[in-house]
Amino acid sequence: MTTSIAPVPIVLLLGPTASGKTAAALALAKHFPIEIVSIDSACVYRGLDAGTAKPSAVERQAVAHHLIDCTEPWNPYSAARFVNDATAAIGAIRSRGNIPLLVGGTMLYAHALMHGLDELPTANEALRAKLEALAAQIGWPAMHERLAVIDPATAQRLAPRDAQRISRALEIYELTGKPMSQLFAKRGDTATNLWRVISLEPSDRTQLHERISIRFQAMLASGLIEEVEQLRNEPKIHAQLPAMRCVGYRQAWDMLEGKLARSELTMRGIVATRQLAKRQLTWLRSMPRTVLDCTANTSSVPAELRPVFERLLQP
Repeated sequence: MTTSIAPVPIVLLLGPTASGKTAAALALAKHFPIEIVSIDSACVYRGLDAGTAKPSAVERQAVAHHLIDCTEPWNPYSAARFVNDATAAIGAIRSRGNIPLLVGGTMLYAHALMHGLDELPTANEALRAKLEALAAQIGWPAMHERLAVIDPATAQRLAPRDAQRISRALEIYELTGKPMSQLFAKRGDTATNLWRVISLEPSDRTQLHERISIRFQAMLASGLIEEVEQLRNEPKIHAQLPAMRCVGYRQAWDMLEGKLARSELTMRGIVATRQLAKRQLTWLRSMPRTVLDCTANTSSVPAELRPVFERLLQP
């Protein structure tokens, strides 16, 4: 008679931007044989460093990281590719006898990994250009209102000026006749029961906003504008690429094109980052998760993180 062994759960450490996810993951790595798989749609791009808060070279040397710097910024990276790459990384980490810890704030990627993602239509350049032209006439807030009529669930989690995602959602509806929210398939297989989510969330939103402000100003000080200026010199890079629509990069690009005054850049970037954090928290509220307060004390690592992680690893 053989005894079946329950599969080991996989833990995701999620949270809004500036919630301390990297510090928390590195703290866990001091006590467990962890390898980190990044869940970040900006960190996948090489050359996007100053504005992405990637783990430093020292941190990456101390703990193995995956899905960072894995493609060029002119090659759009999709949720489907993330699922494939993350699944391969998880398997490789486990084959080495280590524990995969998935860390980040791109909630679409996390959702796709845990629940699966139905086949979405590939980008249609002609339709995208048509949507861009319409947006130039009526503005992205008006486009957002149109999206709210046909796909209220998607519109609710998008900011009215989130051009890239609004355009993609409208494009999918035009191509399929179905709202994008309906194309996120929630699989009922047993594999989804293996996912465990730890979410770092603020009890005091003011403290998170302060961290966001400090962090954005640090990105500027570390050369965000100069980095974007260098990226703009690459012929393959243009403003509509997903890499250049990332928070911070979009505002710096607009400033360099004269669409935004230098004096406005910091505040615009901070406001956009706060909006991103709000969307991330909206996603998180829809997920079964263990919530830890990331603003309860002076440390960015909640005191209860280690025992919670150990408990969630149990089959």
